[in-house]
Amino acid sequence: MGCCYTVASDKVGVVEKFGKFSHFGPPGLNCILPGIYYIAGEISNRVQQLDVKCESKTHDDVFVHVGVTIQYAILQEKMYQAFYRLENPREQINAYVYDVVRAEIPKLKLDDVFTCKEEIAVNLKKDLDHKMTEYGYNIIQTLITDIEPNQRVRHAMNEINAHARLLKATEQKAEADKMLVIKRATADAESMRLAGEGVARQRQAIIDGLKGSVTSFQEAIKDSTSTDVMELVLITQYFDTLKEVGAATQNRTVFMPHAPSNLDEIMRQIKGGFM
Repeated sequence: MGCCYTVASDKVGVVEKFGKFSHFGPPGLNCILPGIYYIAGEISNRVQQLDVKCESKTHDDVFVHVGVTIQYAILQEKMYQAFYRLENPREQINAYVYDVVRAEIPKLKLDDVFTCKEEIAVNLKKDLDHKMTEYGYNIIQTLITDIEPNQRVRHAMNEINAHARLLKATEQKAEADKMLVIKRATADAESMRLAGEGVARQRQAIIDGLKGSVTSFQEAIKDSTSTDVMELVLITQYFDTLKEVGAATQNRTVFMPHAPSNLDEIMRQIKGGFM
């Protein structure tokens, strides 16, 4: 009388006859003769994952913990080897990972470990493929998922990075301040140039105005000289200035020595100030 058993869709049953391998039982319902055939176990067809954490020392004597993820599956044509050759395949893969990582990491300095992790993963996959194919396992992917130095080393690396960024920020600020000073100096120079041109034009306009006044006065009064005209113009401007000072609303009190009898002295002082 036969005995029936079922195998899940993601597995294959291993059937033995009198303790010797007989055949693989496919997914679904299977029947065997009890006492002659025996279900020795099952093999999973799923992709499996193994996470390994190992410690190693870099070329510059820094201890790091390296996290490795291995994705693997059983080769359909080598299911016999996968079931019978290894007692514990996960432990075997774990040992190979330790061996490769501890051979690769000491060749590199700490900074290079971070930049070369893809290269380490490729070398690890190549080595595992070579060794595990013999036992019926296909290494699908290897990933370096974590590189963790000692806490004090991480703190030192962060300090170095922070100081480097601070130095860069200081250099950029100094460059910005330098450009600001240059721009301000350029603007001041341009302002002074324009102010100088304005004063020059103002003086030229005054000279042209005085010249026109002298010419008109001499044409109107034939016996007058240019000195007479200039004195009249200057004294007129002097009185206009007194008028403006007196009419200003927010002006402070200004005391000036002034008397009609001193007009000659005033004229002399004005001429001395203008000429």
